[in-house]
Amino acid sequence: MDREEYRRGIELFNRGKFFAAHEVLEDVWRAAPQPEKRFLQGLIQIAVGLHHHSRGNLTGARSLLARGAKNLGRYPERYAGMDVAALLQAVAGWQDALSRNQPVPDPPHVEF
Repeated sequence: MDREEYRRGIELFNRGKFFAAHEVLEDVWRAAPQPEKRFLQGLIQIAVGLHHHSRGNLTGARSLLARGAKNLGRYPERYAGMDVAALLQAVAGWQDALSRNQPVPDPPHVEF
């Protein structure tokens, strides 16, 4: 995996630039070896889900957050230098809020 671009994608994600993060991470995903592809796919799906939310597409947000969480849930609590468990916990809070039509918490951040 291209670690420099991976980190750049995460930095964009953490700044709330979810569409840009998805673009960068998708390039990393294309070149990544197979064991890392589903992990990156999960990150991309979460970024796109958050982007959908920012555009008012709640159905797309719910769907992609669920798919992203499912993909990341296949990995250990820490993977690729990232605290996967913390991200999944934050996404779960979003999923809960969206399912109840409640205000969502602050956007998730990726922790290293």
